[in-house]
Amino acid sequence: MNNFIEISPQRAWEKVNTDNAVIVDIRNTIHYNHSYPKTAIHLNNQNYQEFLNSCEYDQPIMIICYHGISSRNTAQFFIEQGFDDIYSITGGFEAWQKAGLPIEMGC
Repeated sequence: MNNFIEISPQRAWEKVNTDNAVIVDIRNTIHYNHSYPKTAIHLNNQNYQEFLNSCEYDQPIMIICYHGISSRNTAQFFIEQGFDDIYSITGGFEAWQKAGLPIEMGC
């Protein structure tokens, strides 16, 4: 695979439960600490290299942002790093919440 795939929030949650997929939340720390998709890992400038080094290159990774726009750039970055099962969650966290999917409340 040489391009990322757009995926709905509902399908992304299914992949978490069936394909050992990882949700990566790229929103800023304040918003992530308020609430985030259940099981999501926060990725920022301080921890992204460690995250890249710890992942399997064939593990499904799904990127979520605020509205599904910034996640596309990050998904493309992952593809360029050699990952081959990368998704951008359409509509971002806003769509995730509207779909009533599980979220965790932070601080």
